[in-house]
Amino acid sequence: MDPYLGEIRIFAGNYAPSGWAFCDGTILPVSQNSALYSIIGGLYGGNGTTTFALPNFQGSAPVHQGTGPGLTPRTVGEVGGETDVMLLETQIPNHTHSINAQLAPTQIEPTGAVWSSSATAFGQLIYSPLVDTPMSPLALSVTGSNNSHNNMQPFVAMNFIISLEGNYPPKPSN
Repeated sequence: MDPYLGEIRIFAGNYAPSGWAFCDGTILPVSQNSALYSIIGGLYGGNGTTTFALPNFQGSAPVHQGTGPGLTPRTVGEVGGETDVMLLETQIPNHTHSINAQLAPTQIEPTGAVWSSSATAFGQLIYSPLVDTPMSPLALSVTGSNNSHNNMQPFVAMNFIISLEGNYPPKPSN
């Protein structure tokens, strides 16, 4: 079966077969590819008059255009997503932090070792009633960092190719 002009396929080879090109964002002249340009236009780049770009799937997964229940809308040619993400505090689930303390509440010097106001405060609350009393930075262990994390699903890299030749796809009659 002959391909439609502009048809995209996944190809396991390391070359684009004759009449096909990689979906790698290559800029093409409209003058030499007017039929393909009439199908995809400037949706994927180029200047829209003398040049246009092929779709670029390098490092990206294709997503169908449109919307659905619980989904955000997508338009043809739209690009989105992030490879690395830094979570905000509002995106992190509830969790606990370890406290730094000694086991004995009768420790002579409680600074950085016991969560109490003095060596005789066994059984007391672990915080001070004074609003302006800062907690020692040694009281809690540090958790996390300011680094982003990789946000990539498991994948197998393959080539997407687009037909530069073939039957012109008929438009629906209705």
